[in-house]
Amino acid sequence: MTERVLYAEPGSTWWPVLWGPAFALLGLAVEALTGGGVHWAGWTVAAAGLAVAALVWVYARRRLCSLRLTFAILRQGREELPVRRIAAADDVGVPVGARVLGGGWTPPRGTTAVPLRLDDDSTVLAWARDPAALRAAIQRVLRRP
Repeated sequence: MTERVLYAEPGSTWWPVLWGPAFALLGLAVEALTGGGVHWAGWTVAAAGLAVAALVWVYARRRLCSLRLTFAILRQGREELPVRRIAAADDVGVPVGARVLGGGWTPPRGTTAVPLRLDDDSTVLAWARDPAALRAAIQRVLRRP
């Protein structure tokens, strides 16, 4: 049985994979409208190359920058933190050098840090695009009997 997800962020959508082929199609259309020959093979290779590069980028973002909170686990990137270890999510100061969950030096770009105090009185930095929603979901888990 899968556990109920209280909050999740995917890290990235799959839309960027379509950007390269869309730009290649636009380039092909401009080339066709301006006259002269259309380089079908070149535009096909460009579309495929850009799509593959974006696919690698999206896969990495979905693996390293996703987050998921259930009643048992807070997963940030590839790191999992048991929820029972979280002591507080409110009024937690951020000490210099606090460890960032997920294994980076800083929270991923586009996210905001959410400090959490653990059961051993250490502080770690969770992160989310919507920090208020993550904090509210964590507080909901902590209030659960």
